[in-house]
Amino acid sequence: MRPTPTRIEPIFSPRIWGAHSLAPLYPEKSNLLEPLGEAWLTGVDCKIATGPYAGKTLGAAWAEMPAEWRGEQLAAVADFPLLVKFIFPTDKLSIQVHPDDAYASAHEKAAGGRGKTEMWYVVSAYSGAQVLVGLKPGVDKEKFCAGLAQHTLENLFEAIPVNAGDTLFVPAGTPHTIGRGMVICEVQEYSDLTYRVYDYGRVDARGKPRDLHIEKALEVTNFGTRAGGKVTPLPLPADGAARSLLTACRFFATERWECSEKCEILIDAARFELIVVLEGAGSFSWPDSAARYHRGECWLVPASQGRIGVQPEAPTSLIRTYVPDVAALRTELHREGISAAALAQVIFD
Repeated sequence: MRPTPTRIEPIFSPRIWGAHSLAPLYPEKSNLLEPLGEAWLTGVDCKIATGPYAGKTLGAAWAEMPAEWRGEQLAAVADFPLLVKFIFPTDKLSIQVHPDDAYASAHEKAAGGRGKTEMWYVVSAYSGAQVLVGLKPGVDKEKFCAGLAQHTLENLFEAIPVNAGDTLFVPAGTPHTIGRGMVICEVQEYSDLTYRVYDYGRVDARGKPRDLHIEKALEVTNFGTRAGGKVTPLPLPADGAARSLLTACRFFATERWECSEKCEILIDAARFELIVVLEGAGSFSWPDSAARYHRGECWLVPASQGRIGVQPEAPTSLIRTYVPDVAALRTELHREGISAAALAQVIFD
């Protein structure tokens, strides 16, 4: 099948902390009877909307995609590697932590055996919005358990105020929660392993508390190690666009592109890329065709595409993300004159 940029349909997931309107990203999802908390843009059950795999799920399409689509770097990867979501909290999420790959492969084979490192880009936020990422210095397992028993766990966390445009990196083993009053674009390893520690006494629609996973959470939490938090984006060169590297690790590299005039995104033949439209409208173009894009969409660009043009009709904000070769990424950016110290602020091992 001829490789071509391909749009993926989102799947919307109900959550007790979710929103009754997902506008302006999804204006058709307004006045909802049931709150929706997440839009999964690359869930394996998401349907392919355009191109030669139209009608198939992303998981089924991935299984059939040759190296021209995946890229040589990912040709042998069995499962789709990146999960991208929008999160719409109108209440606090549970306090939680995710395992790393080593723990997941040993203890969570039935759940896929893959850990979860993630990053958040704040699409919008009300005044006073905040997240909790990581524990304060000196908080050990004993203090953590005491805070849990006394319902004062939040007081042990680093509280980080957030505004639209902020980026945060949340590695596996770092306990965290997202507060109310914001919309987040999350890029992560493809994993849904979450160990819920504290849920504020909430109950589901049947009146039952949601499951907690305290023992596992205590096993995977990195006590005494400060990791994650707010990241300052690194400006990168681009003709016709404002481009910045938000954060990168071995699981994903994520950029933001601000486009007000025609520009091109160059695609590395080593890997496919995902482009998420945060704002704006216009057209994507490639050598033999073009297609319109709109806010809230996610597009998969095959590795062999070479380049994709962006022609905005309104100022356009994009998230571009892919699975990097971290060493090659560092080398490429160093050749462009970016110092090792600057790279260390956004690229994490």
